[in-house]
Amino acid sequence: MADFQTRDPRSPAFWDERFDKQFTPWDHGGVPARLRQFVQDSPAPLRCLIPGCGSAHELAFMFDAGWDATAIDFSPAAVAAARIVVGEPRAGQVVEADFFSWQPTAPLDLIYERAFLCAMPRAMRAQVAARWAQLLAPGAMLAGYFFFDEHAKGPPFGISREQLQELLSPYFECLIDEAVTDSIAVFAGKERWMVWSRRAG
Repeated sequence: MADFQTRDPRSPAFWDERFDKQFTPWDHGGVPARLRQFVQDSPAPLRCLIPGCGSAHELAFMFDAGWDATAIDFSPAAVAAARIVVGEPRAGQVVEADFFSWQPTAPLDLIYERAFLCAMPRAMRAQVAARWAQLLAPGAMLAGYFFFDEHAKGPPFGISREQLQELLSPYFECLIDEAVTDSIAVFAGKERWMVWSRRAG
C-alpha cells in the first residue's frame, strides 16, 4: 500500500498523488460491458459529459461511436493520464476543470456516472445531484454505475438505495436498474447500472 500525504478527496492534490503513485484501484482499465451495450443501442449519437473522468477509457469508445463527448477532471495528473489513454487528436476533449463551474458549449444529452459520486464526500452529494440536474434539460439522461455500500470510510463513499432515491427523485426518474457482471474488485457485488431521465420542471 502506498503512503499518501493528502487525505482530502475534495482537493485535486489527493487525486494527483494517487495517479502519480499509480494507485488507482477504481480504474476499470477499459470500457465496462453495460456502457458498451448502451452506446451501441443508442439510436443516435449523444453529446455526453464524463465528470471526474480519471483515465477516461470510455471517451475514445464514445468517439468511435460518433458521439460528441467531453471528459473533465480537476486533477492535473488525471487529465494527463486520460490524454495519454485517449491519444491525439482527441486529447483536447479531456479538460482540466471543476465539475461545479464547468459549462458546456451546447446542451448535453447525457452525463455518464462512473465512480464520481462515490469519490465525493457524502456531505457533497446534494450539491452533485443539483449540478447534474442543472446541466441536463428535461428528457436528458444520467446513466452509469452507482455504488451501494454503507461502510463509513472512503473513497469510495457508498450510498444506500433509499438515499440514492431520495437524492435523485426530485430531479430524475429511474428508467433502468440492472445488475453489473464485470465489476472490478473494489465495486464487486455493490454496484448497479442505472439510467435516470431528467424530469420536467
